Amino acid sequence: MRKLIDWFSGRRATSTSGSRRRRIDLGTSAPSYPIYIVGDVHGCLKELKNAEAKIAADINSSGRAGLVVLLGDYVDRGPSSSQVLDHLIRPSDLGLKRLPLCGNHDDVFLKFLTEPDLYTEWLGLGGEQTLISYGIDFHHLGARQKSRMARLRELLGEAVPENHRQFLSELPICLKIGNLFFVHAGIKPGIPLDEQDDEDLLWIREPFLAEGPKLPLLVVHGHTPQPNPDPGPSRIGIDTGAYYTGNLTVLKIDGGRTTVL
Repeated sequence: MRKLIDWFSGRRATSTSGSRRRRIDLGTSAPSYPIYIVGDVHGCLKELKNAEAKIAADINSSGRAGLVVLLGDYVDRGPSSSQVLDHLIRPSDLGLKRLPLCGNHDDVFLKFLTEPDLYTEWLGLGGEQTLISYGIDFHHLGARQKSRMARLRELLGEAVPENHRQFLSELPICLKIGNLFFVHAGIKPGIPLDEQDDEDLLWIREPFLAEGPKLPLLVVHGHTPQPNPDPGPSRIGIDTGAYYTGNLTVLKIDGGRTTVL
């Protein structure tokens, strides 16, 4: 995995133009409403629907509407990446107000759609399962690499809808509300938020996991799977490996109190 991440870091440095994903800042006041945060989905549609049903039941029980923040990684590894994107693009059947953020897998999938020849290593990060969810079996596209990639580009153009590409391209990378900060991977400790690189927000582990943000923030993040929600210094990780455990964590923050649904 480390080798793959290093490869992607080098590829990003040579193929991106320096433009940043959108960052949302809702001001310095603490939220007056509950926030429900959903961990890494990874193509697990059934688990996502179950999580949303729990959120809707909690909102109905409390009588207080809330915001649902999803921490990214909607694609790869699980069986239903395409269907997860369809689900998130449509308005919620349960009336939930959802704000999906971008994960590193979503970002690389979009790059693969644009330049598949340059991002073939994505297939080893669970991309083959994503292709299968679109009806594409990479191993049945021919033996010759050149003809295989040409055929793949053709099939991607036919199979991946434009609204999926637009959804992926428009995903914001982070959300700040008061002293709460929601992001896929974390932040580089001690660096002001407006100076944080997209790469760190999407990919960082250490030193963030050990040190926390070193800013007056509580960071809620995914990206690093653990058997249970993982509280650390001024941070809470909620990636519980839904694609292999079946456990998609929902964290509720309301008035400074945190609970797991």
